[in-house]
Amino acid sequence: MIKILVTGGAGNIGSALVEKLFHNKENFVVVVDNLSTGSIDKLPEQHSHAYTFIKGDVNNYRDISEIMLTYKFDYVFHLAAVVGVQRTQENPISVLNDIDGIKNILNLSKNTSVKRVFFSSSSEVYGEPVSLPQHEHTTPLNSRVPYAVVKNVGESFCKSYQQEYNLDYTIFRFFNTYGPSQSTDFVLPRFISAALKNQDISIYGDGLQTRTFTYIDDNIDTCLACLYKNEIVNDVINIGNDKIITVIDLAKSIINITKSNSKIVHLPPLKDGDMTRRQPDNKKMLQLLNRNLISLEEGIKLMLNDKHFLTSIGV
Repeated sequence: MIKILVTGGAGNIGSALVEKLFHNKENFVVVVDNLSTGSIDKLPEQHSHAYTFIKGDVNNYRDISEIMLTYKFDYVFHLAAVVGVQRTQENPISVLNDIDGIKNILNLSKNTSVKRVFFSSSSEVYGEPVSLPQHEHTTPLNSRVPYAVVKNVGESFCKSYQQEYNLDYTIFRFFNTYGPSQSTDFVLPRFISAALKNQDISIYGDGLQTRTFTYIDDNIDTCLACLYKNEIVNDVINIGNDKIITVIDLAKSIINITKSNSKIVHLPPLKDGDMTRRQPDNKKMLQLLNRNLISLEEGIKLMLNDKHFLTSIGV
């Protein structure tokens, strides 16, 4: 039996990861989430032999130490964090507090024989890119906002614990990941929700910011390939689609796919954190998956055919 801890496991990426880990009968998964933004409803039906859910806060040492000392995990996926551009801008101290959770996880991991920690970083660590695509080792990191700084600090902690304590790590730099469990705090489900209700679709600034969007299955399959194939050990991997689209073209595409009557309206640009462009160098990801990624149009259609997603947005 392989014992795996997933922190932040009731969120968009976490719950999808738990779902796939859960279906491997060799795994026993413990999900820890404080439910500040996650939801138990996103998790698969609980079966005691396969996984268990514990409400707890990784930033609280007592909470997480009791769990990790009890179970003695083989692997840890540390996904718990304050997320979302607007939320992280409005709650910078909460974002900075996530450094405590990173330290707690790493300290407890080195003391409980964890074999490897998988840390969820972000494309935000690149800041405003000087060149595209953004490569794991050649693109300078230009963290500005607290969320990006914390992710950068977390990466440094992982590397330092490996150097001093021989604790192995894998760093996932996630680019925009979407799927049916993502809340409307995020751009793609927010646009889909508005389009299905024929409501205005609001865009910050002129909408010419470029983004790439990764369907959740591509993200999770890459994470699990790192685990099961024992790849990207003590290394960093971009996890993201490299197909670029402007935010305004995304809105137009969704209006077209949903045959909506929604209109696009422009709001003032966000003060910080809304980078003008992003695009990952995803060669490592493609080599691991050895298949094509799910296209944006296909991913949108998958969401539109998901009953749970439609129910969650009130359609």
